[in-house]
Amino acid sequence: MEIKTIYYLAICIGLLTTACKSKQAGQPENKTATPKVSLVVLGTLQDAGSPQIGCTKNCCKSLFEHPDPNRQVVALGLSDNEEHKTYLFEATPDISRQVKQLKQYNPQTATEIPDGIFLTHAHIGHYTGLMYLGKEAANAQQVTVYAMPGMKTYLENNGPWSQLVAQKNILLTPLKNETPVPLTNNITVTAFTVPHRDEFSETVGYTIQGPNKKAFFIPDIDKWEKWTKNIQEEIKNVDYAFIDATFYSGEEINNRDISTIPHPFVIESMDRFKQLNETEKQKIIFIHFNHTNPLIDSTSKEYKKVAQAGFKIARKGQVFNL
Repeated sequence: MEIKTIYYLAICIGLLTTACKSKQAGQPENKTATPKVSLVVLGTLQDAGSPQIGCTKNCCKSLFEHPDPNRQVVALGLSDNEEHKTYLFEATPDISRQVKQLKQYNPQTATEIPDGIFLTHAHIGHYTGLMYLGKEAANAQQVTVYAMPGMKTYLENNGPWSQLVAQKNILLTPLKNETPVPLTNNITVTAFTVPHRDEFSETVGYTIQGPNKKAFFIPDIDKWEKWTKNIQEEIKNVDYAFIDATFYSGEEINNRDISTIPHPFVIESMDRFKQLNETEKQKIIFIHFNHTNPLIDSTSKEYKKVAQAGFKIARKGQVFNL
């Protein structure tokens, strides 16, 4: 082989090698890094779901024959992608599907059963999913369930929940108001009490602190003015604010005394928050929709009005990095 040919061949090999190395070096810059902590919307509906039992309105009629798989009861999933742990906020009647969906965001976790479950209160959509951890279903072993004192006592002293405690399917871990609970090196959760219909337990919201961002979750509360805290100021202290949007307005409930089921109407919340700047408004994510709430339908005029006003509406499958 001539010296000139060898020379050109060496140059070509060198160029190819350099190109390969450059491509390899550039790959991490183009690849989106997995966040340490993710918050996942696993459900958005009020306790009784959609369609709701006994409902004969247009909002439910077709859904009995053609169910929408995205209509699941309100829950958030929390995933520590670095330590491979998952946590669930609320134990809903849809828990079987929700824990499976949560694992998809953190496939390296050992099982679909989360490392902990945080309960807000003793209304049917928020804790009854615990029954699927019992011997008739998962027969889980000592799943950590975080609960305030009233909620803890209620579960310990009333069946069938007391059987879960006795059989050690769940391990009740008490929470204290405004007291942070470190879960991993990346996550801290703090419960705080809110006013609500506390027939069986107190009601709490949660602040969820990740390594970079913070969220709070208040799926159920009575009118904002009943709370000792200023909701506008609380919004300023977080990056994401998941708040009660059970009813868009009082007009959608025409067969019940709405004074017995007080919630902040979405139109009331929008009016209260209208003076916030655009950045603060974008933090607000409406969630916990009654089956009559037009915000469930992304084509409704109400949905468009809320979006145009600068607020967000929770949808199953949304992911927020903390």
